[in-house]
Amino acid sequence: MSYKYGTPEWEEAFKKRIQERIDAKSEPFIYFSPEWLGLWEKFLQTDPKYKEVAKDWEGVVVLHVQKNPDCGVDQDMYIHMDLWHGDCRAIRYVPAEVGKNSAYVITGSIERWVSVGKKELDPVKGMMQGKLKLKGDLPTIVRNVKAALRLVETSADVGGKFPTELDPEEVEIFRKIIKDITKDFSIN
Repeated sequence: MSYKYGTPEWEEAFKKRIQERIDAKSEPFIYFSPEWLGLWEKFLQTDPKYKEVAKDWEGVVVLHVQKNPDCGVDQDMYIHMDLWHGDCRAIRYVPAEVGKNSAYVITGSIERWVSVGKKELDPVKGMMQGKLKLKGDLPTIVRNVKAALRLVETSADVGGKFPTELDPEEVEIFRKIIKDITKDFSIN
């Protein structure tokens, strides 16, 4: 069944699907997979350090992961993070038109996001150096640098397998996961 994005039915079905995927699989999950996003969301929701350093941040941040078929990502992915004064209300895939129109959109290749996840690339420095593209107000991000860095730390704490490290069989599994979720939840 396909759900219409933005409806309560969509949200409920999405949360249910993510929890089912988490319960059915064993870790490590693949970075940016639905179950990995679900674990990251839960981690942020219970992380006291994030709650403290992000208490002044309010608003949505979208991570735009550019497509890379070699890693199983056949279309750009937009990961919507609803962040509000230290609370992570939700992390969801969203349709491109929703992601592109958010106040803060950080765009990078999957390789750049892997560098961020491995803590090889500081995301704020990456934006200032043009390695990650920011749509939004950079001074606001800089004022909240501790919150941004804690987001990266927590993504590493969740762990997982990076899409750039998948063998060919795993790439095809990841491709199918992304294809199914985008189809079932009208995310394209």
